[in-house]
Amino acid sequence: MNQSHPTRVTPSLYGDSVGHYEGDTLVIDTVGVRSNRPFAMADIYGTPYTEGIHIVERYRLVEDDAAKQSEARTLKENILIAGNDSGLIVDANYKGKALQLEFTVEDDAVLTKPWSASMIYRRASGAWPEFVCSENMHEYYNNKNAEVPEARKPDF
Repeated sequence: MNQSHPTRVTPSLYGDSVGHYEGDTLVIDTVGVRSNRPFAMADIYGTPYTEGIHIVERYRLVEDDAAKQSEARTLKENILIAGNDSGLIVDANYKGKALQLEFTVEDDAVLTKPWSASMIYRRASGAWPEFVCSENMHEYYNNKNAEVPEARKPDF
């Protein structure tokens, strides 16, 4: 937090990220994302990127009405990807704030201009489903007879 990127960034899987607050908004600036890996793409359409990619994320809490407007705009302007549902159901009775993520992606080597998008995260009802995560793939995917990992209690 509140730091600058190093003068020489060694490209890595997640890049070098620094954050700071602008009022009530957390701003995360990322550079140095490694691009020499299989299926390196900036979006769901397979847009490639280079190590010159620059990503700025802005996280803030928004009121229920603003979240609903953003969700309606997303349904109108964007496609929904089949099978990309986490299985979580939004708590329709919750009228509190939602988390808004606005991000901008720049990469002069492959994009003619920066592109931006926004996402809304709302409170879910019910329990979170278990996922086999990429950090734990070797346990499940290399042994098809293995049980899917399951947390019995939080590990924090």
